[in-house]
Amino acid sequence: MEASRANIDMNSLIDLTFLLLVVFIVTLPTLEQSVHIVLPTGKTNTQKDEKKKNLSVTIDKFGKLFLGDKPTTFDELKTTLAQAVKDDPEVNVLIRGDVGAGYGDVYEIVKVAKDCDVKHLGLVSKEN
Repeated sequence: MEASRANIDMNSLIDLTFLLLVVFIVTLPTLEQSVHIVLPTGKTNTQKDEKKKNLSVTIDKFGKLFLGDKPTTFDELKTTLAQAVKDDPEVNVLIRGDVGAGYGDVYEIVKVAKDCDVKHLGLVSKEN
């Protein structure tokens, strides 16, 4: 007497796996930053230090200010940056300014960061 063998059709599971992979690949870049701006283009030779904490400050073309993806004001930004520097003096502050943002608005962010004794300040751009 021969024992029966159970077979599982793996084709549908493989299809589902690839579908989920494609969904994550497509949606992950949009989850990184939810404030939609057009970054200026440029190229630098600096390397990222993944071990340090990064704070992202964004200003859009309308002059709206965001800390991460949450709207903020310059007063709140100053308080948050001062606390971040107090917690970690080596904190990185990354300024993401829309290409249509005014120079004065970006300068105000830099000024607030320097007033809070931020040592590591960077301007984010996209590579050409």
